Amino acid sequence: METTNPEVSERYPMVSYEEASPEVKEIYDDTKKTLQLPFVLNWFKCQGGNATLLKGNWSKLKNTLMEGEVPNVLKQLIIYNVSKKRNCHYCSHAHGIFADSMSSMISEDENFKATENLNSPTMPISYRTAVNVVTKAALNHDQISNDDFEELLDAGFSQKEIQELMAQADLVNMLNTIADVSGIKIDNELLETIE
Repeated sequence: METTNPEVSERYPMVSYEEASPEVKEIYDDTKKTLQLPFVLNWFKCQGGNATLLKGNWSKLKNTLMEGEVPNVLKQLIIYNVSKKRNCHYCSHAHGIFADSMSSMISEDENFKATENLNSPTMPISYRTAVNVVTKAALNHDQISNDDFEELLDAGFSQKEIQELMAQADLVNMLNTIADVSGIKIDNELLETIE
């Protein structure tokens, strides 16, 4: 079915802020405040017709990605890397933008882009290790071994941080699935931030 309305994805109705129920608006407001964005991401809008689902998924995302001891830039890089390998256009694009916006937390070079330097010597070895191990966990969880956990410990991560890192593998699988199944497109507002 063709549609000319840009607020409607091919599969899920996109619920704008104005059309949202009071409960969904409250969640939308929290996403904007927490993510420090002046708009609601399409990833949330495609779930706006189901407040229960949106609330649960936002709670998981917020606690797994935005809370904890592991730096957010590292979590964003993990989600970017897994999404790119899985060809999830929406998540690789969005989380790449978020990771690159935090590049100054990794390097003082103003031209440094975290997503372009995942395997460069400029990237801390602990970050490279975490990205590689957690990407493996997300793509092939049955192949994770004690050696992978030892590698994270040797890279300087605590047990609590390792649990947080491994939680990103689960989170990115949820993020990618919803983005791909819903058929959402990258947010124009996000694209404007990099132009």
